[in-house]
Amino acid sequence: MAFHIRDNRGEKRESNQMVFGIRAVIEAIDSGKEIESLFVQRGLSGSLFLELKSLLKEHNLGYQQVPIEKLNRITRKNHQGVIAVISPIVYHQIEDLLPTIYEKGEIPFLLMLDGVTDVRNMGAIARTAECAGVHAIIVPRKGSAEINPDAIKTSAGALYKIPVCRQDSLGKVGRYLIESGVQLVVSTEKTQDSIYDIDYTVPTCIIMGAEDVGVSDDLIRISDKLAKIPMFGEIASLNVSVSAAVVIYEAIRQRSK
Repeated sequence: MAFHIRDNRGEKRESNQMVFGIRAVIEAIDSGKEIESLFVQRGLSGSLFLELKSLLKEHNLGYQQVPIEKLNRITRKNHQGVIAVISPIVYHQIEDLLPTIYEKGEIPFLLMLDGVTDVRNMGAIARTAECAGVHAIIVPRKGSAEINPDAIKTSAGALYKIPVCRQDSLGKVGRYLIESGVQLVVSTEKTQDSIYDIDYTVPTCIIMGAEDVGVSDDLIRISDKLAKIPMFGEIASLNVSVSAAVVIYEAIRQRSK
């Protein structure tokens, strides 16, 4: 069913699709629905719930344990202690996408987001990436912004158009990309090299991190290049969506020559 909320003016606007009840959630997963998030009542038990837990393990899906009061605030329906939020997009796997990019004779241009959790930043980055012709955005299964109506709206619909790859391990994906001939370029202040010193005309994956902690050390260790955006003001930092746009369009400038 579609779930609606009202904004500050009392107008109804669309939100995520939600599925209530253990059996309904099991059927949604079995049918191939993409689960964006899953809320489970603390202390829930029973054979049907054990069946759901087994299915979640099979599909490598996590869930949040929450008090029943939170579930009751979401819906007054008989949720049986389980509410699933269905993703508005279909996720992809980079292992399936990358070969097709090469087969088309195109030079892979990818964007990886490590720990970007703000949905509006996600939407803004996706909008820039789609406009720039980025082939795909790679995000972690855990610790990433939800793809929800706010993200979709901020992206101006770009999240419906650009493939988003939700992966279990960004480190594992990074090593796969390197083995596939794609250089990893981390945007970070932990270097003296400028983003303008990097050659983006080769197969490239740009990696952006959260504004507070940046890109993880694990990804930095395996990356090919570290690059920083030159700063000349007193604040010396940019919003991650702005930073992503700066680096992406330097790559576009080079590739357009």
